[in-house]
Amino acid sequence: METRRFGKTDMQVTVLGFGGAEIGFELAPIEVVKPLLTSALDAGLNVIDTAECYLASEELIGEAVSERRDEFYLFTKCGHPKSPGVGDWRPESLLGTITRSLTRLNTDRVDLIHLHSCSEEELRKGDVIAALQKAREKGYTRYIGYSGDGRAARYAVACGAFDSLQTSVSIADQEAIDLTIPLARESQMGVIAKRPIANAAWRSGQAPAVEYHRPYWERLRTLDYDFLKGDPQQAVSIALRFTLSIPGVHTAIVGTKNPNRWLENGELLKAGPLPEQQVDAIRARWRAVAATTWTGQT
Repeated sequence: METRRFGKTDMQVTVLGFGGAEIGFELAPIEVVKPLLTSALDAGLNVIDTAECYLASEELIGEAVSERRDEFYLFTKCGHPKSPGVGDWRPESLLGTITRSLTRLNTDRVDLIHLHSCSEEELRKGDVIAALQKAREKGYTRYIGYSGDGRAARYAVACGAFDSLQTSVSIADQEAIDLTIPLARESQMGVIAKRPIANAAWRSGQAPAVEYHRPYWERLRTLDYDFLKGDPQQAVSIALRFTLSIPGVHTAIVGTKNPNRWLENGELLKAGPLPEQQVDAIRARWRAVAATTWTGQT
């Protein structure tokens, strides 16, 4: 599988990575997770990304593949120690939950810790950045980053404190392509694309029941891309290749409970980079119809 140098770090990451939110929020049993992650590593993926607020995701990853720890880069996030959307940005809380993450992940160190959707106001205070820098000094992590979107992500990139940016990039989420990724590229930061296929929201013939998934479905109805009306696998291929064609993006994390997904996605990527003309057409359609309220989705 293709690899890319992750900014100015020493990591050479695969263009596909595993996102651990789905296994956590959907309460996947270890009997599902172990073959899932084993198949991911066997397929050549070397990035596993999770967060302390993805319910049991960290524990599942730690139990499933800790014995293969030297085969992959392990990323996690901090800032919501009890539940998604409920932030605790006190330095002592951040450091405490980072050590808890290490225990859950059954490791003594992760490769990268992201602040998870921390506001620009908190970033500007400096305490949260200092807490991550202290975690790095203590050897809990090799690198530190910011995960999020919008103006807060822009500030995180511009402040120069972080090694990486994790942000939403897809055919239905293109704000970061102009707002943050060019600056991150200029600063030689590693960039992780989350939601890289827009949750494949076009596959639903009706609005998703879960409100979290609804914005992309609504946006894609307006964008009305022709390629979403044909073969479903071809549509996924174009969507994924679009995200990975954005200059500055190094890896795209995909969540799934299907152990065959990695080989399937690998096959889709064999088509090579999306032609520049097709990338330009997708970007032009976005510029023509995207509402100002279509900001990056956290």
